[in-house]
Amino acid sequence: MRIFVHCVGHLKEGYWKAAQEEYLKRIQGYADLAIKEYPDYPIPNKAGAKEETEIKNKEGQAILKTLKPSDYLVILDLNHSELDSLQFADKLNDYFRLGGSTVHFAIGGSLGLSDELKKRANAVLCFGKMTFPHQLARIMLLEQLYRAFRINNHEPYHK
Repeated sequence: MRIFVHCVGHLKEGYWKAAQEEYLKRIQGYADLAIKEYPDYPIPNKAGAKEETEIKNKEGQAILKTLKPSDYLVILDLNHSELDSLQFADKLNDYFRLGGSTVHFAIGGSLGLSDELKKRANAVLCFGKMTFPHQLARIMLLEQLYRAFRINNHEPYHK
């Protein structure tokens, strides 16, 4: 199994990097996971809707250029139904079945994801209606992936 996590923005703070490394280490026994980072474009002060859309489109295009038409893409988006960890574990199995053992996840920058990237998605994952920094969303995704692998392998996990 292979997982690609496409992230707009880089982890700058050491605590985010340490958390990411810990989950990458934990997941490696279950799947081959790669993080792909893309630049987040600066948002000018007083940026209007048009400028924000242009920024999201640039960030989205960077991710779309790396995907093949057959790649199975799951996006993280606020505007979707939420899953608990057991439901996500089931969905992860579905993603791998439908994706041919490779699944791509995409996390947008501070403005979210472009409409084009949303249209390209095969599935949508929502961690709740609250807004989280994209660095935290990345760590939350890694933690939930690890938890899902533990659940799917009938191993103990924190409830």
